Amino acid sequence: METTRGFLVGRFQPFHSGHRQLVADIAGEVDELVIGIGSADASHTVHNPFTAGERLVMISKVLTDVDLQTYVVPLEDIDRNAVWVSHVESMCPPFDVVYSNNPLVIRLFNEADYEVRDSAMIDRDRLRGTLIREDIVDGESWTDRVPPAVVETIEEIDGVARLRRIADSDAHED
Repeated sequence: METTRGFLVGRFQPFHSGHRQLVADIAGEVDELVIGIGSADASHTVHNPFTAGERLVMISKVLTDVDLQTYVVPLEDIDRNAVWVSHVESMCPPFDVVYSNNPLVIRLFNEADYEVRDSAMIDRDRLRGTLIREDIVDGESWTDRVPPAVVETIEEIDGVARLRRIADSDAHED
């Protein structure tokens, strides 16, 4: 029997409970999953506060209980959409199907003749990286929207203080 391998890309800033549920749902459709950490070269900004390595740890720790072989691959931004799919292909194990709800990602992989399946947005009113990061900065509740291993990783790296410092320094720059 042939193995079906999926591909899911995201920034995962941070990897939240919606991402975890999405991977669990995908596990019912494929034998293996490549998880691409987008913007792997970006960190220490309000938009991308965590490093690729920190996100890799978050994802790897969270997915230990998912019955699915996963490969987590950091993907640097190349800012050239016409060659982005070939860049992804060069960095990742081969894959058969792509999961995305990003219109640009869908278009680029469709143009490269990949099957693209919609990745359902789960509880988008609560489970959005931007909202979680804003709540961290504002001192609001956020830990109920990420898996415990993500809370542990953020605490281990003093990520709350980092994000607040970054947001504070961004707010004072004109």
